[in-house]
Amino acid sequence: MAVLNFIINEIFGQGAIFLALIALIGLILQKKSFTEVVRGTMMTAIGFFVLSAGTGIVTGNSIDGLAKAFNTMLPQANAATSVDIGAQYGTQIGIVMVVAFLINILFARFSRWKSVFLTGHMLYWFPFVFIAAGVDAGLTGAKLIILATIFTATYMIVSPNLMRPFVREVTGDDSFTIGHPTTILSVISGTLGKLIGDKSKSTESLKFPKSLGFLREVSITGSITICITYIVMAIILTANGFSPAKVWGYAGGKTGMFTYIFTHAIYFGVGVTVLLQGVRMLISEIVPAFKGIADKVVPGAIPALDCPIVFPYAPNALILGFIVAMITSVVTIVLTAGVFPTVIIPLTFTCFFEIGTASIIGNATGGVRGSIVGAAVSGVIMVFLVGFGSYFFSHTINSWMLVYGGQDFSLWGIIEGLIARLIS
Repeated sequence: MAVLNFIINEIFGQGAIFLALIALIGLILQKKSFTEVVRGTMMTAIGFFVLSAGTGIVTGNSIDGLAKAFNTMLPQANAATSVDIGAQYGTQIGIVMVVAFLINILFARFSRWKSVFLTGHMLYWFPFVFIAAGVDAGLTGAKLIILATIFTATYMIVSPNLMRPFVREVTGDDSFTIGHPTTILSVISGTLGKLIGDKSKSTESLKFPKSLGFLREVSITGSITICITYIVMAIILTANGFSPAKVWGYAGGKTGMFTYIFTHAIYFGVGVTVLLQGVRMLISEIVPAFKGIADKVVPGAIPALDCPIVFPYAPNALILGFIVAMITSVVTIVLTAGVFPTVIIPLTFTCFFEIGTASIIGNATGGVRGSIVGAAVSGVIMVFLVGFGSYFFSHTINSWMLVYGGQDFSLWGIIEGLIARLIS
């Protein structure tokens, strides 16, 4: 158990260490010099931390306030869970994580499914979701672990390979794919883009008047978008009898609404800038280093990485998709009020990361039209996935899914929940 806990917590549970170890092994297998090995390993870890820092700024210092506003207006949506899955089933989650990853390696080695799932934090969250779905259905013991392992391993194998052709459309090469719960939304968006769009008219080729040339900078465009969104949310909060100062935590402080909104909007631009820099650093290090593993251990394999890895390829599509998804998801939530056994709130994080990625995919296959339609449809699907998912997580992680679900977590969790109820 000590060895297992070390592997789970100190390697798989630490994204920087996990990817740095992958880079180290790959560089050694390529017989690189000591200097190149040390540099490549360290720069991989640094790139990961830069990417994580950017992600943290975007979520924790910018769009978190939007989530707080929605949570305040719909407090019943955040009811406490009856089972603490992370605390009570930590060992089971760890076993599923390690075994599923080893199965992924074996499949990549001996089959045509040539991707290795390297998104560190998702190596934990998928077993977390699948264990929760099993527990909610009444599974325990070996049945719970086996079913969660099968679903986790299947996801690690199938999802990145489904994404591979769409990522190739975005990047123009086949050096990596995406291992992230955006898959269902991105595949739908990419398929719609092919059917109704025109990829020659890209979001990145949009022409702005000279006087609005600054909008070409995604950090500026994103900051302006977040600023407007905060202003709208402040008006909605006030109209519904809530104090924005109390909701957003600056009541009694030395700042007012103007400073709060301005800083959170600018933080979004800062976060995106840092995030994109981290992506560039990580790609430049982990992809060449992984080649050593692909050549020596898993011939022909490519790494499956976190979704921000494609953000630099179409940052305009990212922001456009985020805006469209927020609008369509809010409208869908209003129209479906009372339909599901839980109160759904707009999933700000899913709109930015998962649907932002789906919008980039839609742009690659169908240009501006593909980007907009893909994001709009994804915003609607996201709400229905969370709503139907509440039937399968009501006794475990429903409140967590109301914030981070609405994509593969919900879809695959529903499927596993159905099977778990049949065998429980």
